[in-house]
This record gives sequence, C-alpha cells and structure tokens, in this order.
Amino acid sequence: MPKRYTITAALPYTNGPIHIGHLAGVYVPADIYARYLRIKGENVAFICGSDEHGVAISIKAKKERKSPKQIIDHYDQLIRDSFETFGITFDNYSRTSRNIHHETAQEIFKDLHLKDILEENESEQLFDPEANQFLADRFVKGKCPICQNTEAYGDQCESCGSSLSANELINPRSTISGSQPEMRKTKHWYLPLNLYESFLEKWIIKGHKLDWKPNVYGQVKSWIDNGLNARAVTRDLDWGIPVPVKGGENKVLYVWFDAPIGYISSTKEWAAKKGVNWEPYWKDDQTKLVHFIGKDNIVFHCIIFPVVLHASGSYILPENVPANEFLNLEGQKISTSNNWAVWLHEYLDEFPDQQDVLRYVLTANAPETKDNDFTWEEFQSRNNNELVAIYGNFINRVVVLTHKYYEGSVPKAREFLSEDIEVLNKMAQIPEKISTAIENYHFREASQILMHLARLGNKYLADAEPWKLIKSNSDRVASIMHTALQISAGLAVISEPFLPFTTKKLNDMLNLKPASLNWEDVRLKKVLIPAGHQIKKAKLLFQKIENSQIEYQRAKLNNSEKENQLKSIRAVKPMTSFKNFDSLDLQVAEIIDVKKVKKTKKLMELKVKLRDEVRTIVSGIANDFKTDELIGKKVTLLTNLAPRTLRGVESNGMILLGENEKGNFIFVSPEDKNIPNGTPIS
Repeated sequence: MPKRYTITAALPYTNGPIHIGHLAGVYVPADIYARYLRIKGENVAFICGSDEHGVAISIKAKKERKSPKQIIDHYDQLIRDSFETFGITFDNYSRTSRNIHHETAQEIFKDLHLKDILEENESEQLFDPEANQFLADRFVKGKCPICQNTEAYGDQCESCGSSLSANELINPRSTISGSQPEMRKTKHWYLPLNLYESFLEKWIIKGHKLDWKPNVYGQVKSWIDNGLNARAVTRDLDWGIPVPVKGGENKVLYVWFDAPIGYISSTKEWAAKKGVNWEPYWKDDQTKLVHFIGKDNIVFHCIIFPVVLHASGSYILPENVPANEFLNLEGQKISTSNNWAVWLHEYLDEFPDQQDVLRYVLTANAPETKDNDFTWEEFQSRNNNELVAIYGNFINRVVVLTHKYYEGSVPKAREFLSEDIEVLNKMAQIPEKISTAIENYHFREASQILMHLARLGNKYLADAEPWKLIKSNSDRVASIMHTALQISAGLAVISEPFLPFTTKKLNDMLNLKPASLNWEDVRLKKVLIPAGHQIKKAKLLFQKIENSQIEYQRAKLNNSEKENQLKSIRAVKPMTSFKNFDSLDLQVAEIIDVKKVKKTKKLMELKVKLRDEVRTIVSGIANDFKTDELIGKKVTLLTNLAPRTLRGVESNGMILLGENEKGNFIFVSPEDKNIPNGTPIS
C-alpha cells in the first residue's frame, strides 16, 4: 500500500470558464477519487491550479484589448470560485503566474540544460514582418492541406481535426496583422524525446499494459511506434516564463513544458502552508502519483512530462493517467467559441443547491471509454427518476415514519427475519464493490453501485410495508425501521465521494457527526446507528426538476446556435447616395511620428503627412500596434472630418481601419506602398 497519494487534476486554462466537458473529463472523477481516499484515512495531496501562459491567452488579450494579466486574473477568480461552490476539494489551487512556479519551472529547465539533456537548434519559423515577431502556431491561419478549410490554425484544423504545423498551411497569414508571414531563423531548446523511446517502452508499453486504460495505452503506443522527435520547449513569445539561460532573451518556456510543472510548484506552495516537506509527494517511491486529464492531454502527461521527470533523475513517475474521452452536448461537440456549452458558473446560478445533481449525472454518464453525450432530457430524467424517486424517496419515508411511529428515536430491533439479514448483508458488500470500481477508475460503475444500495433500501421498505403492519405487528415494524435506518446511515457514508452536499444534509437529518462513521464501518459493523438515537425531522434531499427549467436551458442553446449562424452575416447599413459618399475626402497619408497619449491605455497621437501638410490624428490603436511598426505606414485618411479634441489633443481627421476575424484592428491601406502622399481615393 502507498504511504501517500499525490493526485493532480489538469490545470484549467485561464482564457475561459469551466464547462461540463471539463467536469466530466477531469474534475469530478478526480474529486471522487480524492474524497474516497480521505474517507479511507489515506494521506492525500489533491493538487491543481490555473494555467496562465501560452498563445491562447495572448490572443484573447489582443482580441479584448486587455493585458494578459487582466485576462488571467478574471478567469482565475471565476474558475476557483466555481470549483469551491461546486465542492471540488483541492488541497491546493495555485497559479502558474506566481513566483514559486516561475522559479520551479526555471530550476527544472536549468537542471536539464546543465546536464546537457536539452538540444540547442536553429530552425526557420514563420515571422510577421509587420508585427515584428515570430508567430506561434495559433497566430497563423491558412488553408488546410487536408480538407481545404481556409480558416485552419497552424497547429490544427478544427474542421477536419487534423494535426498540422504552420509550415503546412496553404497561403498562411498572420492573425496579428493579417500579413503574409515569412521564414526567418530562430534558436530554441529541444527535448530529445527520440532518445527516451526505450525508457517509455519499458515503463509504459511493458510496465502498464494491463492496468492503464485502453484509450490511453493505445494512444501512447501509437506515438512511440511511429517514432518520437525532439520537441521544442521554448517559444518566441512575450508572455510566459523567461528562458533562464544565456541566449534565452525574448524567449519563454513553452506552455506545455511549464504547465505540468505547475503540479510540483502547487505542491510546494501547499506544503509550505501546511508546514510539511513537499519532496516525498514527488520523490518517494512509496507515493502513488495519479494524473486526471482529458484525452487531448495524453501526450503531454504520458510522454513529455514523464521524460522531463525521468531525465531530472529524482522524481517519481505517475502510476496511472486515467484520461477520459470527450463529452458532447445535445449531439454536438462542445464549442467554447460558439457558446455551445453548459458553463459551470451559470449552472450554479440557475440550479442553486443542486451541485450533486450535476455531479451524479456527469458521473453516471462519464465518457470513460468513448465519447458520450450530455442531454438536458437525461439530466432531468436521472434527477427525477433516480435521485428523487429512489434515493430521496427512501430516505424521506424512513425519516417520516421514524418520527410518526417513534417520535424520531431509532427503535430497537426485536427479531431479524431472513429479508432483514439479506439486505444488511448486501449493504455490507457495497463498500468493497465501490472500492474496487474506484481504485480501477471505473467511476461510472461506482456511482451505479451506490444507487443500487438506494434501490435495495427502497425495495426493502416497499416490500416490508411497515405502514400496513404498525397496528397488527408493532414488533415487526420496529425491526423493519431499525434495518431501514441502518441502510440510511450506510448511504450517508458511501455517498460522500459522489454526493457530498447530499451527505451533509443526510448526516444532519440523521443527527450524525461528520466522519463519525467510516468506510469500513459499513462493511463490518452490524449497527451503524444505535437504538435510542434521536434523528431530526425530514427534509427533502432532492428537488424535482420541472419541464420549464429544461425548456429554458434548451432555449439558451438554441439562441447560441442562431447567434453563431448570424456571426458571419454583417448587417448592411442603410442605403446612401453617391452625393453623400462623394462628399467624403479620402487621401493617402503616411505616418511619420507616433506617441502614446498620456494617461490613456489605447490612444495614440499620430503625425501623418499628406503632400505638404502634416496633421495630428488621435486613434485608439495602442493595444493593437507597436509604436515602431507604425512609422512609414501608408494609410487611408478621411481628411474632411470635423476636428475633435480627445484627452486634450485635437484630432484632424480619421484613419480608416477594419477588424479581422479575431477582432483586431487592421489598416485599410493602399496596395502600392510607393503611392505619393496626398493621392486622392475615389
């Protein structure tokens, strides 16, 4: 048996909220596992945190004209509040933007660099000459060579799902400036995965053939069989952890190198607060390390991060990586960009005090071996027909009848009949069955074993019919109610990993102190709640979900679908006349000087030259362009716009701008860069 457990849940990326796909794939099963181990008395460190670096955050920041820090601060708070309200019991939830993480990631990089494990190579990468920066894969769009989709990203085509490199795109363009990128040489450090193939074959292909999930094992084997290549662990970006060695100026650690290290830095942070040594949780062979992730992260947690840990020479490796498949929504792939999702923070607002319903439905329908579908119809059905009609109904009848017949005092059993002994024996077998399922990461199966006990209790009470016997055989009723109360107490224990809020309410109703009973008690003890024990009045554990609530959720999704259909359709402005248009004086101008307007975030003061005239123009483009890239830029200027004073600077005209698909400003510029200033546009 392990001395301790280090459980990690994939670091959520802070460019958006949490949705049900994240919960079903990672956080609910991880929390069930951690709660179960704590009930068993195990030493557990359940670790997570916000992943706050990388290209997607930079893109989001540019699109919303905010700083990356504003983006990560907003979503970190939203995510951690949502997790807390939903009942995810992380021992520590950190942030990769914190100093402790920067230091940890840089230490591991420097260690690998000092050991000459990392390879330093020069390669040609796409460069945006207008933006004056190298382009990460997600900053490049073009035509997919597989399906001809013209909006494919440099790392993946979201139309056909093919993995790509930016160099494979046909007619690539920068999403920053809209310009065509060019190839330029740059230097990066690479992790030589090819040198660790034999290690991975021994550790995974031979060592975990029987205990890892087939979907995980199969994907890893496919990668190794196809041959591994050296993979860059640095990037040319301005947002991330600086590369801490000579030559690393203006470069950062690749987010998928730094993010898994966030588990280690978060553990360090937790250990410091708790006053314990962090190292045994990552460096002791008697620690069991388990990564909970989605299937899109398998390569990083089963190949890249383990190679980093192994190469360092002192870290343990994960014993299991029980990655789940994807959860779809109403027959369609969850899409955050199209708002086709059930967002956790919205669910918590719209279904108050019903966290356990969502936990149960997501677990009962978990995408453990294949992609599964979440529907609001199934959500309603499982709540009304299982949680309310079976579990809740059983508890309510037991508590109501105990108060009706015995004023809330647990009756003493007079004589047990075979049916009483049978149902109690079946209950005693439940903990071990659930343990086996959980320890094999079969959480869906475990949730149904739990519900089976509620079914047993419900059937037992329905068959015994104490309400019919109370006048003719009160001794028999006492034994029935005593037995039913034992089942209720058993449910209060084994429900905790799956239905923690329900467990709290049930413990309160049964007047049981938290943790007064444990997992083994249900298996071994004949009496869980003694005769004479006073219980409280009945309260409903679950509420019926009405059709109107489901119709509202479907309407939200339908509205999202309609909005998505209209996204690409821009409203045409009212008809105008040629006379009105001809009154606009459009001329070619050249930007000759630029400076930020003081005490503003996005205003720039531009000096533009027409023929012999120099004008001052104030434009809100500071978040989209750097000062030095604007000098010499030919632009289209509306010259006869009435002057306007902005922050004390008089603006005499307007530069014409458009927006690209990311919402970033682009200039409406003449194609001929040699066109004279002052040339009229008609």
